Amino acid sequence: MNNTYGSRRILLVDNEPDNTSVFSMSLEDAGFKVDAFNDSLLALSNFKARFYDLSIFDINMPKMNGFELYKEIRKVDEKVRVCFLTASEIYHESLRVPPQTINECKMLYSKTNSNR
Repeated sequence: MNNTYGSRRILLVDNEPDNTSVFSMSLEDAGFKVDAFNDSLLALSNFKARFYDLSIFDINMPKMNGFELYKEIRKVDEKVRVCFLTASEIYHESLRVPPQTINECKMLYSKTNSNR
């Protein structure tokens, strides 16, 4: 294991267990500590403010999608750093400019849902 990143901690949330497994193994091999969840509500209930260096959220998840999870987590930690990922082409154009505020995130979510 490479300890290049020391105690850097990442929150990973994706409803697909295969995805969280592959991402977790790769990130841990690079020296990161990863807390992975396949349920966005469970991830939210276990979130700790100012604990993670980066959060990685799938966009298209049941119960609570990645944008909604981001909005809720920002209520707890307004400085949270998030990287969104998706396999869906629907979100491709909308993600070119990352949301900077909760309002922009809401607008981005509304725009992408209207394209369905």
